[in-house]
Amino acid sequence: RDGINANSAIVAINGDFYGARENGYVIRNGVLFQDTVGNKSQDLAIYYDGSFEAVFEEEISAKELLDKGVRHIFSFGPALVENGEIVVTKKQEVAHAMASNPRTAIGYIEDGHYILLVSDGRTDESRGLKLYELALFMQAMGVKEAYNLDGGGSSAMVFDGKIINKPTEIDIYMK
Repeated sequence: RDGINANSAIVAINGDFYGARENGYVIRNGVLFQDTVGNKSQDLAIYYDGSFEAVFEEEISAKELLDKGVRHIFSFGPALVENGEIVVTKKQEVAHAMASNPRTAIGYIEDGHYILLVSDGRTDESRGLKLYELALFMQAMGVKEAYNLDGGGSSAMVFDGKIINKPTEIDIYMK
């Protein structure tokens, strides 16, 4: 919470799992911090113009992404919607993806218009969403591109300095 307030953020959500991994691309604000290819990682590339693209690390280098104008890379996945079409299928879903869980996603609607979504889950009040349900919802909101970020107990949204959902791991946010 202090980091959010220190940066004068209006809204913040949890993102990728950068702190828990040892490989994969990490680009923040156009600076390359890590360029080790992850294990079949699909990343979300956010360009300086604000557009999104899902990329596979084994198909493009971090340097090439920087040269193309990538400002940020986020890892978790999978892509949910590409070019307005759902790209995650029920048949692809396994384990946690098939189960209803807390979820966090980001979507690109058009220049300057985005959606940040956090779904609670694993509680009596909310069962959460399956990945396919999340993709359906994002498509219904009119996104052209949508990407699944880290979910589970860390799914949280802060608005104007206050947590506005009910994360199952609330204690980690109150420290």
